[in-house]
Amino acid sequence: MTWAAVARYGMDPAPGGLAFVQEFMNTIAAGKPRRDDLLADLSSAQKWLDDALSDWAEATAAAPVAVTLEQDDLDRLRDFRDNLRQATAAVGEGTQNNEVTGPATLPVVPVGMQWDESGSVRPVPRGSGWRKVASLTAAEMFKAQVDGSWSRVKACRNPRCAVAFYDRSRNNSGVWHDVKVCGNAANLRAYRARRRAAGGTTT
Repeated sequence: MTWAAVARYGMDPAPGGLAFVQEFMNTIAAGKPRRDDLLADLSSAQKWLDDALSDWAEATAAAPVAVTLEQDDLDRLRDFRDNLRQATAAVGEGTQNNEVTGPATLPVVPVGMQWDESGSVRPVPRGSGWRKVASLTAAEMFKAQVDGSWSRVKACRNPRCAVAFYDRSRNNSGVWHDVKVCGNAANLRAYRARRRAAGGTTT
């Protein structure tokens, strides 16, 4: 598995199919130097999606899922990504665990329910184009909310970064995707701001 969008920000993927959600949110242009938006055009979006779906199938031992994007899908896919990121950031800033809330308006998408060989029921994606991507995302989020892992998906507190990371700290208290990269930089900016406010030097 490559999970290219996650890997380019130097992070480990979330466990299982939840990595697809993290991967999708990290298609944004972020980081220093600034990485490209992987949903910027149809060619790059389709390439990213094909690879991410392959990674998802491997991570979940599920049957491969194919989604063909059209030009009209791009704006809806980017809007869904941005709204999902806003909702995730709201969760990380103190709302109840496992809730998806905040200023974002998330779309209603179809999700099927399927019995497996053991008789267990699991959610499966439905639809086509951007809606199927959103459906797969919703299915994985639902499973993560049920098992409690969704509360560990957070947006980096550094506003210049804001990438989605999976918090593996023991008490789920992480706020930076990388303490050395974003935490130290944010702490230094805060220190300099306090020095300026106190009338001291910032060197």
